[in-house]
Parts: sequence; C-alpha cells; structure tokens
Amino acid sequence: MPTRGRPSATSHAEIERCAFQLFAERGFEATTIEAIAASIGVSPRTVTRYYPSKNDIPWGQFDRTLVNFRDLLASMPTELPLWERVHRGIVAFNVFPTDAEPSHRDRMALIFRTPALQAHSVLRYAQWRRVIADYVASDVGADSGDLIPMMAGHLGLAIAVTAYEQWLEGTDELIPLLNSTVQELRKLLS
Repeated sequence: MPTRGRPSATSHAEIERCAFQLFAERGFEATTIEAIAASIGVSPRTVTRYYPSKNDIPWGQFDRTLVNFRDLLASMPTELPLWERVHRGIVAFNVFPTDAEPSHRDRMALIFRTPALQAHSVLRYAQWRRVIADYVASDVGADSGDLIPMMAGHLGLAIAVTAYEQWLEGTDELIPLLNSTVQELRKLLS
C-alpha cells in the first residue's frame, strides 16, 4: 500500500556521513552545503531542512540529545548527592555506540579544532549548560539563572571540555577521563 506524503529524500545520518567525508577531504570551511547536497543527490534546500546551517551538522541532532540529557538527569536516583547525579548524567550523555558514524571522537575533534565553529559552539554550550542549570534549580528550589544552578552548568561544561581536550590529544578513553576530571576537581575543592 502506498504511503502518504512526499517520500523522504535523505536522512540526518546520510547527511552527516557525507558531510564528514567531505570535511575530511576538503576541510570544513571549503565544504559547502551545495557540495554536501550534490554528494547525496539532493538539493541544498533539502539539506537545510534537516540542518539550518553547515555549522549545525557536526552537532548532529543536538536538540534531541538535549531532551535525552534532561531525561537522563531526571532518571538519576534522588538519594545520590546532587553533584553525583549531575556527573552521572554527564557521563551517560557521553556514551555512544562504538559503531556510530561519524564517531563521537570525530564530531568532537571537528567541533574543538575548527575555528569557524567556535562561535556556534558557544551557543550550543549555553543550551547544554542550561539543561544542568534547570535540573539543579529544580532540585534546590531556585531559578535557573540563580548563582548555584548557573555555576553547576558552567562547572559541568568545564569538566566535560577538560575531558574532551585530554581525550582528543591522547589515547585515553573518554568516560574514565570524565570520571577522573570530576574526582580531581573534588580533591582540589576539599
């Protein structure tokens, strides 16, 4: 039986695979939406229906992952200390299938090492921090913009970014780095 509506021309995954291949071959800045569209066999407009800009492609379906991040935090056992719930949420947020394509490492390397993506990253980081701030605010009975929730969001991002930078420079695995980063911060603050 025929389906209704226009058939899907492509997918997020296909766009990301093709875009990352072109980014590797040509560099991020030299790759255009038109080139990505041509490599898939769709129009540039189709690509921008999935990703409003080229800068959004390395972040994948980030808005969906933020919903998942909120759910991860909400599912943490409330008997754990707040800092541990947030940390466990950050760790769980960074667990990706080993066969993900592009890989989490490839995504983060492109995001961290591409100057043209830095301004866009600031916007994405603010959204990510807000998830933590909202969670902490709800727990402590504050507003997300209050000192403690905002600080928690910034600390969470600092822990993640520190671990990402170490991970991208070495051979260590990300999850142990996330865990050791938070443990070192706890020692420092003790």
